[in-house]
Amino acid sequence: MKNSTLPILLKNQKILLIGDGDVARHKRDVLEENDIEFIQIRKDFKLKHIGNLFIIVDATGNPKVLQKLLKYKRKNFVLLNIVDNPQYCDFYFMALTANRPLQVAVSSNGASPTTAQYFRDECEKLIPEDIEQYLQRKQKERDENVIDVTRTKKELQSLETQVYLVGCGIGDPELLTIKAFNIIKSVDVVLIDHLISDEIIALIPPKTEQLFVGKQKDFHSKTQEEINTLLIKYAQKGKTVARLKSGDPFIFGRGSEELLELLKLNIKTEVIAGISSAISGPLLANIPITARGYASGFSVVSAHLKGNSLNLDWIELLKKENHTVVVLMGLSRVKEIVEESQRLGVSQKKPCAIISNASRKNQETIITSLEHLVNDAKDAIRPAILVFGEVVGFRGRIDTLI
Repeated sequence: MKNSTLPILLKNQKILLIGDGDVARHKRDVLEENDIEFIQIRKDFKLKHIGNLFIIVDATGNPKVLQKLLKYKRKNFVLLNIVDNPQYCDFYFMALTANRPLQVAVSSNGASPTTAQYFRDECEKLIPEDIEQYLQRKQKERDENVIDVTRTKKELQSLETQVYLVGCGIGDPELLTIKAFNIIKSVDVVLIDHLISDEIIALIPPKTEQLFVGKQKDFHSKTQEEINTLLIKYAQKGKTVARLKSGDPFIFGRGSEELLELLKLNIKTEVIAGISSAISGPLLANIPITARGYASGFSVVSAHLKGNSLNLDWIELLKKENHTVVVLMGLSRVKEIVEESQRLGVSQKKPCAIISNASRKNQETIITSLEHLVNDAKDAIRPAILVFGEVVGFRGRIDTLI
């Protein structure tokens, strides 16, 4: 069904608002928020109050006021808005986005204000926060008779672009931040890390384009450079993109590299914090990494560096008393870890825990020590973290009470 209405903007007009109830207060708020000049007659409306005004809003709900206005309209030019009576309206109030230089108005022609407000809110999400600065620059160009439609369209596409580097935690979707959840639900494209759980992937809407780019040991579906290129490619197409990363993007997650590449091209990027297995893995295995009397501090290290190189510089930390060491990406390097600890004189009785698939249905914990680590690691499943320190023994105290 087509409309027979013509949305227009009236500049520098004064409005007569009649009424003093909740509806009138709502209309008053709209007028004030949009800097519209108006006069409000709260009670005892008389025709003389109209004066030289010709835009009138009746928010009284009073049939007598309505009839008085309709009679007056037969002989005088006025535009009426009779709230909740669209058949008597000459104009409608549209649902407006925030009063900024770029403002969107949505109308259902009085059929459903709630529907108009819903789509108003959806439109609001599309308007970039920095639109005012952009429009000031475009106004200056127009004043100088510089109008380039093609360039403006490209600029607008760039304004809409947003890349999110989303920390998706350790697998349990209930451990996602609310912000991460909302982003996953709203973007155009997602690039999915290998360790993202099936439960989190199930949250992605069917209409969202999905690309699996995760890296596994001995199988790299995409290099980091290829992933960077994909992020840039989709961003430059004007898409909103989420790179779903396991754990936290800045904890051995290469999020910093992706962020730098995007910022070099002035692509708006936001990093969303996630729960790291370095902290939550021990927690979910009942190992408090700084339990008083067991550890006064902890270190988080990676046994795996860029280019598949081995990192063992942290082994000296195993000699510190009252200290916990959490090792990421170390399960495949336990032989080298044990050999280096022996060379440096670390006690082979050092307690160790292997925590696999923390927070997931197949979570598993193996309690061992350095001297048995190589043998026990053969039965461990990936992904897994290693925890070294006396706090591993604290788990036993907790388990006896559960």
